[in-house]
Amino acid sequence: QVQLVESGGGLVQPGGSLRLSCTAPDFTLDHYNIGWFRQAPGKEREFAASISASGGTTYYADSLKDRFIVSRDNIKNTVYLHMNNLNPEDTAIYYCAAGRDLNTRGLNRRSANFDYWGQGTQVTVSS
Repeated sequence: QVQLVESGGGLVQPGGSLRLSCTAPDFTLDHYNIGWFRQAPGKEREFAASISASGGTTYYADSLKDRFIVSRDNIKNTVYLHMNNLNPEDTAIYYCAAGRDLNTRGLNRRSANFDYWGQGTQVTVSS
């Protein structure tokens, strides 16, 4: 069973930054698109960002593209989500997921297109 592991969540003040990490201890991620999704309390899971296997293409939710940056280091088998200027509306559980052959923005936005998921990391933005 493939398991992704997220880390880096926590409590941060409004205006602060966090960097989330996604890795897979027993699985190589370099052939997979990696997506980041988030689920706030009482809301549906939503797409945040994703990155192609090579790292050459990134996709973002329109509302997040000015504050979030997704990157990857395939040597370290790790994908990152850099989150800046956080606000309370960013409070959610953040999940990373792996999927293959997701070559359009539309494909990346749909959680059903991702095959493997992590258990999530909690991000809380509060003063």
